[in-house]
Amino acid sequence: QVQVVESGGGLVQAGGSLRLSCAASGPLFSTRALGWFRQAPGKEREFVAAISWGAHSLDYADSVMDRFTISRDNTKNTVSLQMNSLKPEDTAVYYCASTSEHTAYYPSRLSTSYDYFGQGTQVTVSS
Repeated sequence: QVQVVESGGGLVQAGGSLRLSCAASGPLFSTRALGWFRQAPGKEREFVAAISWGAHSLDYADSVMDRFTISRDNTKNTVSLQMNSLKPEDTAVYYCASTSEHTAYYPSRLSTSYDYFGQGTQVTVSS
């Protein structure tokens, strides 16, 4: 059984930074792709960033490119999202996601490709 737990959300002013962390339990963490998604009020969940099982491939949504950085630590079973130059439009609930074991070489942008999601952490950016 895989559990995914996010932390690190909060309130920040525009232009500020936040770092989200996610701990994922379960076997063979190093063979899973990990992703971050977000959902703003009244909008559908959208892809933010993803990292392959060996960190050899990173992918970002255009809206966060050059501002957000995804990373993972396979020794600690964690994935992080460093968010810089935050904008009010980044306000959303952020979800960490994990695939099952032995996933594909490249991470997916599709939420349906991920088998486990956390409960989410709120990020609010004030103008």
